[in-house]
Amino acid sequence: MMKSCCKIFFLSIFISFQAIAGTKDSINIEGFLYLDGTPVSVKILNGMITEITHLPVASGLPKVYVAPGLIDIQINGYMGIDFSDQELTLENMRKATLAIWKEGVTSFLPTLTSSSHTKLLKSFAFLSKMIDDSLIGKSILGFHLEGPYISPLKGYRGAHNENEIRLPDWTEFQEFQESARNKIRLITVAPEMAGAIPFIEKCCGTGVVVSLGHHNATADIIEKAVVAGAALSTHLGNGCANEIDRHNNPIWPQLANEGLSISIIADGAHLNKEEVITFYKVKGVEKSILVSDAVSLAGLPPGVYLSDGDTLVLTKEVVKYPAQNVLAGAVQPISRGVSNIMKFTHCSLKDAIQTASSNPARLLGLNTLGELKPGKRADMILFTMADGIIVIQKTIVAGKVVYKRE
Repeated sequence: MMKSCCKIFFLSIFISFQAIAGTKDSINIEGFLYLDGTPVSVKILNGMITEITHLPVASGLPKVYVAPGLIDIQINGYMGIDFSDQELTLENMRKATLAIWKEGVTSFLPTLTSSSHTKLLKSFAFLSKMIDDSLIGKSILGFHLEGPYISPLKGYRGAHNENEIRLPDWTEFQEFQESARNKIRLITVAPEMAGAIPFIEKCCGTGVVVSLGHHNATADIIEKAVVAGAALSTHLGNGCANEIDRHNNPIWPQLANEGLSISIIADGAHLNKEEVITFYKVKGVEKSILVSDAVSLAGLPPGVYLSDGDTLVLTKEVVKYPAQNVLAGAVQPISRGVSNIMKFTHCSLKDAIQTASSNPARLLGLNTLGELKPGKRADMILFTMADGIIVIQKTIVAGKVVYKRE
């Protein structure tokens, strides 16, 4: 009878609430630590992790893992909701966030792509208010501006609107930042654009992380961008022409430059398995970051959709833009990317989780996120593994259960 009760205890991913005099409720989470598979109890008080205790090893118990919540630094929308939508509402922003929580993402950077000055100002003004929302605000870390200061060349611009691409403009960016209440944390720039290097220096000087993406820069220009402060390559291998010089192209120097970490879309479509393996081998776990690059069609049924007059084809793996023979975004969450990078590279669960939690937190200077340690915010996921795929059972943000698998 006791053994049966223990199984039920772990299957339900036990969460106990214990009143403590003079404080709010505390929460104890029990599961198998993602780092080494040992059973632990994580104590949470007032939304923060206060203690992690190792428990006696119990045989025959289901493997319910506990890990830090995933952090997605590049996500454009979800469940039919576009974060760039000029008519975006609080209701829809909450709907998208709830769906994102379901996938194990506890925090993210809503990502805006190349658009007009007026539209970007309006989007940032609205999105910045979401940080104050009592329901979803703790999950919105700030914003990623992908463009408009990228290459206008076909292939390199990807699905970005050519008419909205322009040269780096520090005055304009400051206006964006003011509208965003200084919450633009990450910007993707093409370093070969006129004025890009001094622009990168200014961004980094104000604490904005600069990533190189949608560009056709030479090795010399990439090196200058890194010296100026650029720290990341945006979805390396994508935002690139379909046909490139096999020797002189923007991929090799970004892999070779030790000053750059890389973000990877590990959905098996944006990059094939061999590319993911190679990128990961070169950069290693410390400099590899998983992103979803999910677009608004993510979470919807496969089919043909219209977006701003353009025809997009949604499959289970990816969104295609047939008119320019390029990909228009991803549909798989980074929890699937974590599963895939383990499958492709045979890295450990510990290392795979790191690429989607502590690495993005460190990149953005978010010292209270990305790890399971006392003193960190209690952003956590509990999950099982089914045929190598992560299945999220619970998502916890700042000590509150925001998703529970039925």
